[in-house]
Amino acid sequence: MSYSKILRIFAHNSKTEHIILMYYVYILRRFDNQQTYIGYTNNLKRRLGEHRLKKPELVYYEAYSDKRDAEERERKLKQRGQTVRRLKERLRHSLT
Repeated sequence: MSYSKILRIFAHNSKTEHIILMYYVYILRRFDNQQTYIGYTNNLKRRLGEHRLKKPELVYYEAYSDKRDAEERERKLKQRGQTVRRLKERLRHSLT
């Protein structure tokens, strides 16, 4: 498991280490045509590298500790115009 996709939380009074795998819902904007793309991944840095040919800009992301929550949020953003429209309204300065 790579360090880029885990969050380490250290307990204060013990030597126990808890590793939590995070899942990310993200919005990318392409530099060439300003299109936005919504996706989810468990490794945001790797995923940005995979999009590199499209010259993306990471505009927004949300982190979830459960894969199902990230999948559901991505699905809602992609399927429900009003949900993504409200998010884009919140991000209007980042998307201009």
